[in-house]
Amino acid sequence: MPFGINNKRAIFVFILGLGMVLFFGVEIHDCYCFVGTASWYGKRFGGRKTASGEIFDPEKLTAAHRRLPIGTKVKVTNLKNNRQIIVEINDRGPYIPGRIIDLSRKAARDLDMLKDGLSRVHLEIMQPD
Repeated sequence: MPFGINNKRAIFVFILGLGMVLFFGVEIHDCYCFVGTASWYGKRFGGRKTASGEIFDPEKLTAAHRRLPIGTKVKVTNLKNNRQIIVEINDRGPYIPGRIIDLSRKAARDLDMLKDGLSRVHLEIMQPD
């Protein structure tokens, strides 16, 4: 027997993966992406200074992230309804475990997540031009 059970399994997984790429047309490219839970913060934080030094305006397309550099542009997709926006990171947070980004009120409204408060999102770091 030239192939053991582990080799057969590896060949099966490889062929299955290749088939999925061919069938679904998956593109392979550099993407700095994350999936997780987004929350939003609004009016009560308006007028406060952000980590960037600017004053927080809940009606701008901004967001807080724990590690991304200030000024980074991020495409945010609400996975519930596929709405997309681009925000600029200007603050630090969120500080609640399990959340990956805190959006301004306007960003949350544009993504149609104000009522729910939280939403599962896909984040894509936009590359500078």
